[in-house]
Amino acid sequence: MNQYCCEIGRKINIMEVCGTHTVSIFRNGIRSLLPEQVNLLTGPGCPVCVTDQGYIDVVLKLAENKNCIIATYGDMLRVPGKTGSLETKSTANVKVVLSSEDALQLAKDNPDKTVVFVAVGFETTTPASAVVVKEAYEQNIQNFCILSAHKVVLPAMRALVCNKNDKIDAFLCPGHVSVIIGSNAFGEIAEEFGRPCVVAGFEPIQIIEGLTEICRQLSRGIAEVKSVYSAVVTEGGNVIAQKIIDECFKPADGYWRGIGKIEKSALKLRDKYSKFDAFKRFGLEEVHCEIDSGCRCGEVLCGLITPKQCKMFGKKCIPQTPVGPCMVSSEGACAAWFQYGRKEKSANGNR
Repeated sequence: MNQYCCEIGRKINIMEVCGTHTVSIFRNGIRSLLPEQVNLLTGPGCPVCVTDQGYIDVVLKLAENKNCIIATYGDMLRVPGKTGSLETKSTANVKVVLSSEDALQLAKDNPDKTVVFVAVGFETTTPASAVVVKEAYEQNIQNFCILSAHKVVLPAMRALVCNKNDKIDAFLCPGHVSVIIGSNAFGEIAEEFGRPCVVAGFEPIQIIEGLTEICRQLSRGIAEVKSVYSAVVTEGGNVIAQKIIDECFKPADGYWRGIGKIEKSALKLRDKYSKFDAFKRFGLEEVHCEIDSGCRCGEVLCGLITPKQCKMFGKKCIPQTPVGPCMVSSEGACAAWFQYGRKEKSANGNR
């Protein structure tokens, strides 16, 4: 890697799209091993973190409905909205689930309540949501619905290099998402924008191998798609998972924290399954908004600043009292910096 960086002769900005990569990089001290020219940027790879404030407020509104049970993954409990969080809603009936199947079972076990599954995630978790929607449809379970905040990664990557952060030189692409969509899916980013896209796993050697491949491409002036995670990720991805996603969901415009509205970046239920759409069932609408709290999660998610450059980081905003979702989620950049990176020496504010 050192040789390639010397050939490049400048600082290079590599964005790790995936929150799991961010955590692994910190946990294993990978930043301290890299040449000074390599600057790692955290990206919008945490689904909880990029969920728009408007969606959080819809969840909190539903939580006030005494006829509902809110089924959610644990990371969403403490994400703050205008009126608090699910954790602070003392009157809310909230159940933490480990899977979408658990949420569906809640509906079966509580026929007098409507169970609303808070469906947040990228392509990795979308198939599981599709499966339970199909099951509810086939079994005619009337008291189950989902509030979809499912998103797809590629439109966000495009939006970053087109608008928010054109300083990104290359992408370390997400391993989990790539299992579903396949490594070839990133070809449009490499070809259209000239950014190398390398898929890597989460072990230290895999991450370093992926970063080395990126540096090799940049030193040669080329931009290609490469996978160093071939044991798990294929070129075409999981065709069965892609099929069930397409059967149940259709692309829609969606809001991303820090980026704003991105065309065809969200997934909404198709008309066949619309009775399981909580937005339609309860006549709700996700209205894009931002709380003026001083939180700079949006800039962190775009790789524009590091968490340490936010005045709230480690002071008002800590894991016990988070101000923004990046400090809440286990894959959040701020949480990773707080746990592993606070003592790292800074180089130009970005390392």
